[in-house]
Amino acid sequence: MKSTRVEPRKPRWLVLLALLVVLLLTVLAPPVLAQSRNAAAVTQMRLEQSDDAVYLNAAVQFELPTLVEDVLDKGIAIYFVAEAEMFQERWYWTDRKVAQATRHMRLAYQPLTRRWRLNVSPLPLSGSASFSLSLNQNFDSLADALEAVRRVGRLRMGDPAEIGDDPLHQVTFRFRLDTSQLPRPFQIGVAGQADWNISAERSARLAVEKQR
Repeated sequence: MKSTRVEPRKPRWLVLLALLVVLLLTVLAPPVLAQSRNAAAVTQMRLEQSDDAVYLNAAVQFELPTLVEDVLDKGIAIYFVAEAEMFQERWYWTDRKVAQATRHMRLAYQPLTRRWRLNVSPLPLSGSASFSLSLNQNFDSLADALEAVRRVGRLRMGDPAEIGDDPLHQVTFRFRLDTSQLPRPFQIGVAGQADWNISAERSARLAVEKQR
């Protein structure tokens, strides 16, 4: 008579551990994928001084999610904010902030002309007064408009006398997609959606390059 071999049962704790691993992967995978898809990074920071001021030039790398592009195609503008701070390092006390600057950018599609308009202003672009102070640029494609958004050039930090003549300056630069300036119904709808979470930050000690 042929005997039947009985496979030993796996310990119960191994089964529970396997189920726990599968559950964690299921829960954590979507945020990780969303974060990698919308990852933004500051790829360049440079200080330059002219006769009248010190400027910061920065570059940001990011891709616009399809959901945000769909909103733009419907004629709804989106907003970006770039902020920079400069600090004077002090060994005897906390660092002193010597300069701060902000740039607001509004990107919108113009259905009648089939062109993209970018408004740039030091003030939030939510009223007529700020629009009158803004710089307007028109582009034939969304790709060209986004390239202009990614290049934050000549952000005025302040007068050379105010900033000082230290060989190196501590600079913190932040860039984000600003949902607070969207129409109120959209602010509620995009809350918590990873596609709208585009932001980057970088700090570095920079020397001022004087223009010749």
